Amino acid sequence: MFNNVATVTPLADYILLVKFENGTSKKYDIKPLFSKWAVFNDLVVQQGLFELVKVDTGGFGISWNDNIDLSCDELWNNGIELVKEVSL
Repeated sequence: MFNNVATVTPLADYILLVKFENGTSKKYDIKPLFSKWAVFNDLVVQQGLFELVKVDTGGFGISWNDNIDLSCDELWNNGIELVKEVSL
């Protein structure tokens, strides 16, 4: 089962705020990918590219261009879930 992405918002320091269709929100840190896959370094080198992130059709992932993308599974499995505040 896929946890499809509803929205993605670029934050400071190469962090993404990812909201999934089931209502869960997670933060995903891109920085560890810089040393794993060279293509992700383009997000630093090309001024403004990181901010152009978008949700792919169907919410199965996100992408910046034809070469840089992440699957919804990667974001779900390795993102840090944000705790919802409960009002009393």
